Amino acid sequence: MEMKKEEEKMKQPMIKLANGVEIPQLGFGTFKVDDGQQVIDSVREALQVGYRHIDTAAVYGNESGVGQGMRESGVPREEIFLTSKVWNSHQGYEETLAAFAETLEKLGTDYLDLYLIHWPKTAEKTAATWKAMEELYRAGKIRAIGVSNFKEHHLVTLFETATIRPMINQVELHPQLAQPELIAFCAEHEIAVEAWGPLMQGKVFTLPFFQELADKYGKSIAQIVLRWHLQKGFIPMPKSITPNRIMSNFEIFDFVLSPEDMAAIDTYNTGERIGPDPDTIEF
Repeated sequence: MEMKKEEEKMKQPMIKLANGVEIPQLGFGTFKVDDGQQVIDSVREALQVGYRHIDTAAVYGNESGVGQGMRESGVPREEIFLTSKVWNSHQGYEETLAAFAETLEKLGTDYLDLYLIHWPKTAEKTAATWKAMEELYRAGKIRAIGVSNFKEHHLVTLFETATIRPMINQVELHPQLAQPELIAFCAEHEIAVEAWGPLMQGKVFTLPFFQELADKYGKSIAQIVLRWHLQKGFIPMPKSITPNRIMSNFEIFDFVLSPEDMAAIDTYNTGERIGPDPDTIEF
């Protein structure tokens, strides 16, 4: 009985996408994790801990290692929600189809659960890329399609040519950059929001207020901030290559932040980015 209670406590919530597909609300990121043993070990560890949502991208250069880590974990492929992204230089109709085939080969799988356009480019390029993704989706090669780093105006432009609307938008999102207008826009159009850089790429650990909250709840700073993401309805993507942190980041389902503390965290929203602005990227 006690074991069952413990399992329930650690059971992560799912979010239902616009097409009915369910996605685990906590993801495991692999940005800047080296291909080879480092990413193999971290993905295997994450899946054995209990994560069921793995996020990678072609440009990360580690899809082969991610696939190997998945296989070594012993977790059946159908239990894993796997995401990758098409890189900017591979955008376009034919280019995207080719990039997708290469991604599947490297990951060692015959389908993706989610495929994203990594960054917005020109309207024409995005439309051609999206057309290819819609075809792959209809062919059953992808269970859900979406975008990454799209602002409201990028989404509005995509809506003009899309026959299927994005189901997810993965963006930089954390207490310092809460993007309320974008979040509201995505909610209006049934687009779930994923958060990259959910811990402000480490900056959150330098803010005394978050240590105060960690002490109050008997949790780590990372756990407090990831819990804030969950209660906001976001899908955070923390990354670590350290086994104890991989485990710790997963232990966020057994407590709840008070409305007052949620509101206090919200006051840290300055709108300041840590990563690039999608409107001014040059890559």
